[in-house]
Order: sequence, then C-alpha cells, then structure tokens
Amino acid sequence: MSSPTSQPATTPKPSPSPGAGPLATGQGTTKIAEAVVSKIAGLAAREVGGVHALGGGAARAFGAIRERIPGAATNASQGVSVEVGEKQAAVDIDVVVEYGVAIADLAKAIRRNVISALERMTGLEVVEVNVSVNDVHLPSDDADGDDSPAEPPRVA
Repeated sequence: MSSPTSQPATTPKPSPSPGAGPLATGQGTTKIAEAVVSKIAGLAAREVGGVHALGGGAARAFGAIRERIPGAATNASQGVSVEVGEKQAAVDIDVVVEYGVAIADLAKAIRRNVISALERMTGLEVVEVNVSVNDVHLPSDDADGDDSPAEPPRVA
C-alpha cells in the first residue's frame, strides 16, 4: 500500500483583495484614523475662497474661546465629521459662507478640493462630501462698534 506523501505546511502571505488600492499590499496594511481625515478635509475646505468659517454656532463659539487662550491652536477639524472605512471615506462639512458668494458654486469647489486632497494624501476613495451651509457672514459682523452700552429707549 502506498502512503500519502506529506508536505510541510506553509503559511502563505495574505494577498490584498482585488481593488484594495494603495492601503493594502502584500507587505502590510495602512489604517488612517478619522481624526487625520477630518483635519485634511477641514484644511482643504478652508482653502476655498468664500468659506468664512467651519462649524455650527456652538462649535464656532467654543473655537473663539479656545483661540483666546494663549498657546492654543485652532481646531482644524472643527465643523467636519467623517466616516472612514478600509478603502473609502465619507465627509460632512458645516460651513459659514461669505455674503455674496454663489452657494452652489462654493459647495462644488469645496467638494472638489476636499476630494482631491483626501485622495492624494490618504489613498482613500471619497464617496461623498456633504456640505451644510449654517450661516452667512455679513461684512457688518466684523465691524467693531464702540464698546459703550447702547442708550436705553426713552419712554414718552
């Protein structure tokens, strides 16, 4: 009777799944944290002309307080939330726009800049960039009025 031949067991290297992209190779995988993606997206959105600020009212208020603290840095991911998978990312951005800017064109420019920056820097496929416009910044919002309190209304 013949006996089956036994061969030593070898552990094959895991191969990346088809279409895995540059983040998974035969030599290992790269995982990118959500904080990294949100910072890149926030900085890319701020680069677009017509964006006054990122974030909703409360986030901007906390950001203004944080900026008054000596040595504190601006939060680059303020107003940005992301979902990051193995190969894809989705981004939500809350913006305050400058008065007079065409919002549809601005949203398109934000999407283009965010997608370009994220795909170039991370290798992730950006499946969507949702832009929410929370406010319009008026030029009069920057005007520094005098610091004296307003006169109370006169009663006749």
